[in-house]
Amino acid sequence: MAGNGDSTRAVLFALGANLAIALAKGVAAFFTGSSAMLAETVHSFADCGNQLLLLLGMRQAKRPPSPEYPLGYGKAIYFWSFLVALMLFTVGGMFSLYEGMHKLRHAEPLRQWWWAVGVLLFGVVAEGVSMRACLQEVAKARAGRSLWRWFRDSRQSELVVIFGEDFAALLGLVFALAAVLLSVVTGNPLWDAIGSLAIGALLVVVAVLVAVEVKAMLIGQSVDPGREAELRRFLESRAEVVRVISLITLQLGNEVMVSVQAQMRERGSADALLAQINAVERAMKQAFPEVRWSFFEPDTREGAD
Repeated sequence: MAGNGDSTRAVLFALGANLAIALAKGVAAFFTGSSAMLAETVHSFADCGNQLLLLLGMRQAKRPPSPEYPLGYGKAIYFWSFLVALMLFTVGGMFSLYEGMHKLRHAEPLRQWWWAVGVLLFGVVAEGVSMRACLQEVAKARAGRSLWRWFRDSRQSELVVIFGEDFAALLGLVFALAAVLLSVVTGNPLWDAIGSLAIGALLVVVAVLVAVEVKAMLIGQSVDPGREAELRRFLESRAEVVRVISLITLQLGNEVMVSVQAQMRERGSADALLAQINAVERAMKQAFPEVRWSFFEPDTREGAD
């Protein structure tokens, strides 16, 4: 059964790691004049802001329903997640590409390159800790699926964003380290510019992939396909239900709305039919605690469609 990872834990780990790395990178960029290091500094500070936005979105999503928002505010996290993807694209990716292009035209030799190497090695370790925490939470939700399949099927937008950010950050650090070392070994500062361009391209690709997934949730997706299949099997296994005619689910942040049309066993008494429906709904919400709203339409016709 697919579960949910602890998004808050993953976000806090990422925030702590990125704040420490950003400060260290900024010091290294100042002393070395490295374009790749400056790009990585901006990227890490942008990630810190992104994680604060995710925490804000997660808090807003917990607000209770109101007359104006009868299905609650759960989808607020999708808005903030999409905004984070845009910031990853612009502040991180586009700035890195700009900085790389600038350095290609005005290449400068690195100064005190050992600062950059030390900070990048520290960053790899810190980001590795954050990535490990994220993967632990992802593992709770993957249910045996590949990372790519989970990424495509997941409805936890904040965990999708953190995974994308951590992946891009860790790989970006490797790119920056390789760029600095190649610049030192070859004596050619153009490698530093190429590193910045590679980081920018990586961030743009990851941001687009994340934005595509979050956009789908923002528009209105069903629950995780595996979870929906479990829900259908549960309903069809109930003694009160002859067959499920239609099942519609809608993911609303961490909560779910379910609409069921089913042919029921009871054909005589309206009170008995209502009792059967109530029993099925109670059992469904107990077995699937994420279901907050359920709408059940009985249909006793043999040829219902």
